[in-house]
Amino acid sequence: MSRYIDQMGQAVQVPDYPRRIVSLVPSQTELLFDLGLGDRVVGVTRFCIHPEEQVQGKTRIGGTKDFDLEKIRSLEPDLIIGNKEENYPEGIAELQKDYPVWMSDIYTLHDAYQMMIAIGQMTATELTARDLVAEIQNQFAALVRHRALPQSLSAAYLIWRKPYMVAGNDTFIDHMLGALGVQNVYGGMSRYPEVSAAQLTERQPDLIFLSSEPYSFTEKHIAEFQELCPQARVMIVDGEMFSWYGSRLRQSAEYLSLLRDNILEG
Repeated sequence: MSRYIDQMGQAVQVPDYPRRIVSLVPSQTELLFDLGLGDRVVGVTRFCIHPEEQVQGKTRIGGTKDFDLEKIRSLEPDLIIGNKEENYPEGIAELQKDYPVWMSDIYTLHDAYQMMIAIGQMTATELTARDLVAEIQNQFAALVRHRALPQSLSAAYLIWRKPYMVAGNDTFIDHMLGALGVQNVYGGMSRYPEVSAAQLTERQPDLIFLSSEPYSFTEKHIAEFQELCPQARVMIVDGEMFSWYGSRLRQSAEYLSLLRDNILEG
């Protein structure tokens, strides 16, 4: 057994070679497979959709906020990996009584890099994890060097409809908006505030991003927001590229670069 400190500051005793891993977070599930740990993953949530073919054969243990404790126990895990924001604390507390539960807490790319390396250390895949982190770091460094957006360009990032909910301060999405080079008009508010149509109109964002998740905004919703903010450019964006903080980040920098080019070309 080895002792690790997770991103919530909790000490976790983990077997030196965990063989039965349960993942409670989709983006971290994908990371485990990309680290070559697919044969050791025994349980995933119903929202774990990547890598598509490989996750199909894994036991589904419920959702991120309503996972089935008894089903998890039946899998006899020797490592459970969760996240502070995505999982519910009561369920995590129950699991911690019997199993090593390592929790991530992600606000920035740096936090994501630390999480990847920590999972690599716990699972004897640290070299692979460090190579992955270096690859992502290089891609985001290239994004910064690319042509920039006007500094005054502002955006509202919608994650829900009825009621409208946006990404606010201290969120990974807010950090990714910064990487794109736009100012979050709700960056001074709580993490995921509800806002009214009038409040959205009042902020007058230059851009309105309608995320594909957790609410599945589509092209049919563009007119609704264009009417509220006629001056704004309303766009559907891939929510995974803004909010998945695992190995999917290998695709995020290129996606943000293409999005930025699209914005610049008008």
